[in-house]
Amino acid sequence: MIHQGCTLGELFVRAVRQHGERPALADEHETISYAELGRRMSGFAAVLSGAGLRRGDGIAMITANRVDAVVAIGAAMLLGLRYTPLHPRGSLDDHAFILEDAGVLLLLIDEQGFTEHGLALRQRVAGLRAHFFLGAGAAGPSLSVEMAGLAPLPLECQAAADDIVSVIYTGGTTGRPKGVVHRQRSLLTNLLTQLAVCELPVELNFLAVTPVSHASFLFILPTLLRGGCFVLRRGFNPAGFVELLHSQRITATFLVPTMINMILDDGAIHARGPGSLQTLVYGASPIAPARLQQGLAAFGPVFVQIYGQVEVPNVISVLAKHDHDLARPDLLAACGQPTPANVVRLLDDDGREVADGEVGEICVRGPLVMEGYWNRPEETAATMAGGWLHTGDLARRDARGFLYIVDRKKDLIISGGFNVYPREIEDVLARHPQVAMCCVVGVPDARWGEAVKAVVVPAPGTQPDPQQLCDFVAAEKGRVCAPKSIDFAAAIPLTPLGKPDRKTVRQQYWSDHDRKVS
Repeated sequence: MIHQGCTLGELFVRAVRQHGERPALADEHETISYAELGRRMSGFAAVLSGAGLRRGDGIAMITANRVDAVVAIGAAMLLGLRYTPLHPRGSLDDHAFILEDAGVLLLLIDEQGFTEHGLALRQRVAGLRAHFFLGAGAAGPSLSVEMAGLAPLPLECQAAADDIVSVIYTGGTTGRPKGVVHRQRSLLTNLLTQLAVCELPVELNFLAVTPVSHASFLFILPTLLRGGCFVLRRGFNPAGFVELLHSQRITATFLVPTMINMILDDGAIHARGPGSLQTLVYGASPIAPARLQQGLAAFGPVFVQIYGQVEVPNVISVLAKHDHDLARPDLLAACGQPTPANVVRLLDDDGREVADGEVGEICVRGPLVMEGYWNRPEETAATMAGGWLHTGDLARRDARGFLYIVDRKKDLIISGGFNVYPREIEDVLARHPQVAMCCVVGVPDARWGEAVKAVVVPAPGTQPDPQQLCDFVAAEKGRVCAPKSIDFAAAIPLTPLGKPDRKTVRQQYWSDHDRKVS
């Protein structure tokens, strides 16, 4: 017991007590202080406790970026609940599976844009005991309305240091999403590492334009512990982003490379400059070195790259500001050096470390690593074979310890910073009556980094409409998974085992240069 660390809920409480009336959270409609954050967290926790939730129970939320979404996360951390975010662009089928698989008991629904989706989940998932809305409660019971009739709980954390704090779902090449289990230990390690390596400014106004269900979630506590203001916006457009940099005096933000590319292609950043921005953290997918050079010219020396995955969140390695050096252009292709607390090795298929300059799989040990996959012991054992977390990313290491990702071991597509899994899309397309066979790959795309392309063999006597096939996928998997383009072919190359040869298909669309920087 004496060596157990604190919990994320306790850190929310510390931030509230330390920073009082300073602004803590802001969205398009309101700005609240740390003191008000504490009051709402206590009130939301009273509602959740009154609904029968106890430490270790599962809670999920589907929301866009808004103040009360962060308050609800804080309340869940106070109670020691097991939190599962639902991606706002995910499909109804996937969300229903996640809620059932994770044993979620209560669903929180943002009434702005998610009412119909949330109520459909409530009706479909038998294990859900209750739901509450974030907002005024026009469509049903609301956290804000319900807490007005209850005595707030004391602002005290009920979680323990070894509790599971989150189960976050990531897709799988073999089918359904997998729940990645993190205990307090791994997310606390993530927090401390981000505070150490992300070079956040002293005066911290952090702009979150990526979903709080995604990487922005992990910047909430680093901002609050520094007494900063976490500024949330529901959507993103390049000109609006630049306007926010100036109007909100933003000093730090997180973007995926697709967003950076869109900003660079828009005129606002070149006309107005980056304002007060001191740190631009980016990650979730690769960025071409040529684009990074353009970014440095437009924003200045503010870039920090972080590399990680859901299983080892955000900070396996970091490419610091001073490494974004135009005089050393080779480093612009790197994903940085391992961060403190991680042990990182490049291993071959036999588990042996490769020499500098040779390609191996990035494997990690340390307190940042997940506990495992939720109720998936075989997949957990495979991913953690030999006592290492196997990332599936292939890389080279130079003599200075910088890592350069050269490809992905699996066929994951990263489009706009989001993971897209070809097998899931192929399974959907295969159900269309006009599709005889298909293969899905990622292809180079200047805007999205990678775009989803489907190669389809039409069923005999049919002439499928490409847009209808794209819409067919979007209806089941969400728009992010829908192919951006479809090619038709008489046949698809097969492996010796009779499976579609995705590597051969993919090679038709990728040049040697693309493969080096993708």
